[in-house]
Amino acid sequence: MKALFLTFHGFDSANGISKKIHYQVRALEANGLETYLCYLSEEHGRKQRMAGKQVIADYGTGWRSKISKRIEFDSIVRFVVREKIKLVYMRSAHNANPFTIRLVRRLKQEGCRVIMEIPTYPYDQEYVTFRMKIGLYLDRYYRKKLARCLDGIVTFSDYKTIFGVPTIQISNGIDFEAIPLKHALNTPERELHLIGVAEIHYWHGYDRLIKGMAEYYATQPDYKVYFHLIGDFFSARERNEIVPLIGQSGLGPYVILHGALHGKALDNLFDRCDMGIGSLGRHRSGIQHIKTLKNREYAARGIPFIYSETDTDFENRPYILKVPANEAPVNIGRLIAFYRQLSVSPSGIRASIQELSWERQIKKVLERIF
Repeated sequence: MKALFLTFHGFDSANGISKKIHYQVRALEANGLETYLCYLSEEHGRKQRMAGKQVIADYGTGWRSKISKRIEFDSIVRFVVREKIKLVYMRSAHNANPFTIRLVRRLKQEGCRVIMEIPTYPYDQEYVTFRMKIGLYLDRYYRKKLARCLDGIVTFSDYKTIFGVPTIQISNGIDFEAIPLKHALNTPERELHLIGVAEIHYWHGYDRLIKGMAEYYATQPDYKVYFHLIGDFFSARERNEIVPLIGQSGLGPYVILHGALHGKALDNLFDRCDMGIGSLGRHRSGIQHIKTLKNREYAARGIPFIYSETDTDFENRPYILKVPANEAPVNIGRLIAFYRQLSVSPSGIRASIQELSWERQIKKVLERIF
C-alpha cells in the first residue's frame, strides 16, 4: 500500500520539525507503506510542489506563485490518483480554508483515508502579531468543517476530541538511528553545562533560566554554570527578551548563543553538555499537557533534562527535574543539587524510552485507521 505525507512548507536541515517529518516518513515505510513526501520547494525564488523527487506543480516566481502555492491542490489529487495512494497523512499548518476542505473531500472521493496531525494543541495563543491573527481568523472559521471531513486527527496532547472529532493520541517519537547517544563523561564537580535546542519562541521560557543564572551569579559562586543556546530566534520579540538580559546581567561568559547547529557540530556540543533545558514557558501559550519532541531527543541522547509542562511519558522519571509552570526564575542551586545526586547512566536514560520510537507510534495510528 502507498501513502503520501503531506506538508505545506519546505525544509531546513537544522530545523527540528524538518527532521521529525523525515523520521515519520521512515516510520511509515518501516510499517510497510511505500511513502512519498509532498512538500514545497522554493529554491532561487521558484516555488514548486514536490512529491518525492518529482515536481508535480511549478508555480514559477513572483506574487502569483505566492498565492498559487496556498490554494492549488489539484496537483496533489492527480498524483494520488496516478500512484494509487490509499493514505494521506497531512500535517496541519493551521490552514483550514475552502481550498484545503476541497482537497480533503476530493481525496476521500478517490478512496483515500485522510488523517491530519495537529502538532501543538491548543495553538490560538501562539498567534501574537496582527498579521498572524488574520490567518488564524480564517482557520478558526473553517477548521471544524475541515475536521468533519477527516478520518482522524493525530495529537500529541491528552485531548480525546479536537474540533468535535475523536483524536488518535500518540507521543512525539524518536528515530534512534538518527540520534547518537552521548559518549563523553564530564566532570560536573567543577562546572555544569546546560543545553537548549530549539527555534526560539517565547513559550520556551529560556528567559526564566537566564534570570535564574543572574540571581545565582550575583552570589559570586565558585561553581560555574554555562548555558549553550542552540537555534535561531523566531522573531525580534524573543531576541529582545533574551539578548539584552544577558548583557544587563553580565552573563556574557556563561550564556553562549551558538545559532543554528546540526550534524556533527550539534553532536559534539551535546557531548560537552550535562543537562538539557526543555520548555519552561508553555503556560504562556495556554498549554498544560504536551509531549514535545525536544524532551524525547534529550532522553534519546542520554542526558537528564528539565521542563515545566506535564508530559505523561516522563513524569516521575528519576532523570527529570520539574520546575513550576510560572514566571519565577529557575533555581540554579536546586538544579545543581539535582544533577549531583543523579546515578542513571546515558544508556539507561535512552533504554527507558524504547517504546517511543517513531515506528511504534506510527503503528498506533495505522491500527486505528485500518
